Amino acid sequence: MTGPTGRTALVTGASRGIGRAIAVRLAAQGAAVIVHFGTDERGAAATVEEIGRTGGTALAVGAELGVDGDVDTLFAGVEAALAGQPLDVLVNNAAAAPAGPIGVTTREEFDHLFAVNVRAPYFIIQRALPLLRDGGRIVTISSVATRMANPTQTSFAMTKGAVETMSMTLANELGVRGITVNAVAPGATRTPANGPSFEAPGLAELIAGTTALDRLGGPDDVADVVAFLASDAARWITGQVIDASGGLFLGPRV
Repeated sequence: MTGPTGRTALVTGASRGIGRAIAVRLAAQGAAVIVHFGTDERGAAATVEEIGRTGGTALAVGAELGVDGDVDTLFAGVEAALAGQPLDVLVNNAAAAPAGPIGVTTREEFDHLFAVNVRAPYFIIQRALPLLRDGGRIVTISSVATRMANPTQTSFAMTKGAVETMSMTLANELGVRGITVNAVAPGATRTPANGPSFEAPGLAELIAGTTALDRLGGPDDVADVVAFLASDAARWITGQVIDASGGLFLGPRV
């Protein structure tokens, strides 16, 4: 599996939304992309097809995250796809959605959030390190929920705070190999999957009004930031959380 530049990338949760946009963008940069999906095999196939239409190289690998054996299943497919080549870029994008406020979140929902959003990316990185070339890139998708007090997303924000800390500490450890480790924190991002949630009367306008750039984000807005961090141009950036929210909740606009 080789792309035009000889680079390879693994993007988790790439069957739709931000993950798909990231995979397509990295392929446009010349990387051969391993498109991970959890359950949406058809969506992953659509991502692979979209990349192929523009001359890129991609292959789908399925593995449900947050369950026993998830990383083993994922890397059986990843290693087969790499066929002995090193991995250049790892993007941890897959995540479980917020489970609700503390008054209604169940222990099972809480444990699932941490299994998918924290445990999986941690052990995916652990498993990827022997495959990742020196000078490689690790990017994990966080959220602006870590810097806002939203009672409906407490447990979700906790998981994203964990991966931000993980990114900082791993950046310090892996820098001797030239590997950069960063996180990207999107804000309100409209995707085909969550589009209906923004259709409540006035909601999109309300969010845009609290965003410095005065609009909702789209998957490409986030994907371009990830692609930059995955490029050689970002070689001197590591251990950082890059806010990709268009300036959500920076303060009152007067």
